[in-house]
Amino acid sequence: MNPYADPSQRDSLYYEEAKIISHQAYEGEQFILRIQTENAAKQTQAGQFIHIQCAPQLLMRRPISVMRTNPQTGTMDLLYKVVGEGTKQLSQRQVSEIVSIIAPIGKPFDLNAKKPLLIGGGVGMPPMIMLAEAFKNKGIKPMVILGSEVPFPFQTAPSQMMIKGMPNEVIASMPLLDDWNVPCRLTSLQNYSGCFQGYVTDLARLWINAIDEKTRQEIVIYSCGPHPMLQAVHQLALDFDLPCQVSLEEYMACGIGGCAGCVVEVTENNDINMKRVCVDGPVFDSRTIF
Repeated sequence: MNPYADPSQRDSLYYEEAKIISHQAYEGEQFILRIQTENAAKQTQAGQFIHIQCAPQLLMRRPISVMRTNPQTGTMDLLYKVVGEGTKQLSQRQVSEIVSIIAPIGKPFDLNAKKPLLIGGGVGMPPMIMLAEAFKNKGIKPMVILGSEVPFPFQTAPSQMMIKGMPNEVIASMPLLDDWNVPCRLTSLQNYSGCFQGYVTDLARLWINAIDEKTRQEIVIYSCGPHPMLQAVHQLALDFDLPCQVSLEEYMACGIGGCAGCVVEVTENNDINMKRVCVDGPVFDSRTIF
C-alpha cells in the first residue's frame, strides 16, 4: 500500500488480514493481543505502530503500539487499554478471528546510543519493551524504567540485578527484561510492592545522578507515554543536557498522512512547522516538540 502523502514510506506498508493467535486480559482493562501477519512483523521497527480495524462495523481504525515482533513466526504482540468504543470492541475479539491491519506506520527510534535510558508510562510501555529488545540484539544493554497507575499488565517479580543508584527496596522488574539481562525498575504512585513510590522521572534522576560523568555523557533518553510525562522527561533531559527522543500519542484518522488530523507544532531552525504524528513521527526530538 502506498501512502501518497509521504513518499519516504511508499512501498513500505502492508495491508493485511491478520489472525488472532491469543488475547489475554489483565487488570485495569488492559489486553495483550497477539496476531499472525504475513509481512508486517518482519518489517516493523521499534517505535512504529499499526493501524487496526477494531471490529468489522467500525470503519475508523485505531493506532496501537507494537510491544514485540517475531519475524520468524510472523507474530506481533500489541498491548492496549480500553479507552473508548473502538478498543472496547477490540477487547471482545476472539482467538482465530481475523483483524484488518495497516503496518508498519511511522518513523522508528534512532538506535544510535551507547547508554540508552528507556522511560515508558502506561500504554507507552510497549515501544520501550520493543526498543529494549532491539538494543539487546545489538549487544547494547539499556536501562528501562516503566511506570503505571493501574496494575502492570504482567506479573512483576523481584529483580536479581543490582542497579547503582536504586533504593534497596525498589526491586520490582518486568520478568521478560530480567530474562534478557536488561536492568529494569518499576514505578507507581499506587504503593505496589517493590515499586518505586514516585514518578518515572524521579527514579530516572536517581539513576543518572549515580553514574559517573563520562558515562553520563553517553546517555540518550527514549520515552513514550502520556503528554505530561513526556514533558517531564524532556525537562529531565534538559537538566542533564542529554538528547531525548519521544514517541507521541495522538488521536488519528487515516493514519497514513492524508488527513492531517494528528498534526503537532514542531520547531525547526527557529521556525514552527506542522508535522503529522502518524508519518512524520511518532518519534521526534523532544526539543523540537516542547
